[in-house]
Amino acid sequence: MTHWRKQQQKDRYFQQAKAEGYRARSAYKLLQIQERFKVLKRGDVVVDLGAAPGSWSQVASKIVGPQGRVIALDLQAIEPLPGVTILQGDMTDPAVQQQVIAAAGGPVDVVLSDAAPFTSGIKVQDHARSIALAEAALAVARRLLKPGGHLIIKVFEGSDLAQFLQETRRSFQTARLHAPEASRQESKETFVIALGFKGPDSVVSP
Repeated sequence: MTHWRKQQQKDRYFQQAKAEGYRARSAYKLLQIQERFKVLKRGDVVVDLGAAPGSWSQVASKIVGPQGRVIALDLQAIEPLPGVTILQGDMTDPAVQQQVIAAAGGPVDVVLSDAAPFTSGIKVQDHARSIALAEAALAVARRLLKPGGHLIIKVFEGSDLAQFLQETRRSFQTARLHAPEASRQESKETFVIALGFKGPDSVVSP
């Protein structure tokens, strides 16, 4: 058994996820973000980008309830989840975005992105790939969100993060960084919490 696997099995969030039926320990990151920022509410329509294996969609589905809707999108196949519409495709593809809009039935309340790039171990390269994914998620959110909607994006820390945060603030009333307790101590990830989408006009205005 590898050292990483042994550490994972000791991880309390990993154990808790197994016990509580979540597909990954990352569920607790969203639960902790929700506890602090109240991003999701009952009846919301939610799009979950980079959703595989589905733990964030599980959390979102429980919170929004049967009156809400969760659309999960990933390049990889996702096993079926109760109450979740699952799509497979590239979130940067306009045709795939159109499928998401059709599944949502119109503009959405919340966009989530826990997407991460395949990591190389080279910090600068991994950061650049993470920023590129985050920019794609922001572009999707600008297309899908209704005014007043919210966005959560995972991103790796690094030199381009401040500029990305500034770009996000153009379209939202507030945008800040937050690292939930469930993120591993050695992880370089943080989350952009962007609240109050200003609407499509904010995309083109300086």
